[in-house]
Amino acid sequence: MKRSVAVMIAGLLAASVAACSPSGDNARTADVQASGDATLRIGLILDNSGSQSFLNDSAQAAVKLAVKEINDAGGHKGKDVELLPVYLGRDTAEQARRMVEAKADAVIGPTDSSNVGPAVDVLAKAHTVLISPAATANALSTYKSNGYFFRTIATDSAQAPVLVKLAKDGGAHSVAVLHEKSDYGSDVASAVSAAIKSAGLTESTVAEFEPGAAGEAVSKIAEGKPDAVVLIARSGADGAIAELHNAGLSGKKLVLADGGLDNYGDRIAKGALEGASVLVPGAFPSAKFQSDLVAVEPSLKDMSFAAETYDAVNLVAIAAASAQDDAGASIAASLIGVSGPGGPKNDGKATECKNYKDCAALLANGTSVDYQGQSGTVGFDSQGDVTSANFMVFGFGTDNKPVYRSQETAGKASS
Repeated sequence: MKRSVAVMIAGLLAASVAACSPSGDNARTADVQASGDATLRIGLILDNSGSQSFLNDSAQAAVKLAVKEINDAGGHKGKDVELLPVYLGRDTAEQARRMVEAKADAVIGPTDSSNVGPAVDVLAKAHTVLISPAATANALSTYKSNGYFFRTIATDSAQAPVLVKLAKDGGAHSVAVLHEKSDYGSDVASAVSAAIKSAGLTESTVAEFEPGAAGEAVSKIAEGKPDAVVLIARSGADGAIAELHNAGLSGKKLVLADGGLDNYGDRIAKGALEGASVLVPGAFPSAKFQSDLVAVEPSLKDMSFAAETYDAVNLVAIAAASAQDDAGASIAASLIGVSGPGGPKNDGKATECKNYKDCAALLANGTSVDYQGQSGTVGFDSQGDVTSANFMVFGFGTDNKPVYRSQETAGKASS
């Protein structure tokens, strides 16, 4: 997730270095021996500042709530889970180093995809698990982490089948793809093209543009006379929407990928987006979950990525309970198994549970578990990615401002 998108979403809604190394180079599937010290320590990396700093509040509230519930349920092996101090004002790698020094077994964060690498580089060497609740870049699926990196948010490309479904639900038979020139634009556009074919629709045109210079690409799109246009853009979304509107390809004909989420207002012509849709990764927080978050953080005003953060903490504790060990290597090796029915440790047979208390009770009775959290089904795969992607759909009115409309789910798209 990029910061600009994270801001808009908000407006709308570590084992120690001395731990034993697992065999092989993929901690997610390794056989390990217990090496923890019987105290589960969880850290939090916050990489938001300035206008994005409010996202820190959401993350901290979700972590506090999860740790409180875990400890109220007896903690890990009868001892309270420790939530480590947060080190604000430091770069991501330095925050990660501080977590290692504090003997973190697992760390939650960061939010921005560009900050994952520096954190992984430090934490993986220390055999410390890192789970991001918001980093969506496709490239992270193959980032070298030796199996210590996971995320509870879908990849950028996972939204492709939902974007196409929205176009098809709107009556489209032919769909054009307009994307900005960037890794994000190219990755999602490629996935959308594949989804168009899978949906039995016709792909009329695919056109790429430089942010601020979408005119020629839109003209190419317009020549194909598509029923709908999927726009994949971040910094260049405003100009592309204006050009599409002038070409008669806006409003109900337009479906925006997550990078296009914004309160456009009078920056574009009134009603230019009326009837258009935009996707946002994640799940809309339930009323009870919102209430529980506010109970631990009364001043909380935004809940962006709170569900994904909360689930990350619970999954760490449930994995530790399953392994009966708090070491990062043990947690990494257990996360796939407890996150879904297809894990290697449960052979496709598991009982669903929705919180740490219930999951821990099942595990104590020798029952395999499938954690179903606030963000929905997780089901980590061998790359640490979720296999079930959850999205919120927002629609636009005449004021060109997005309003929550519905929830969609899709499987992981190929990266």
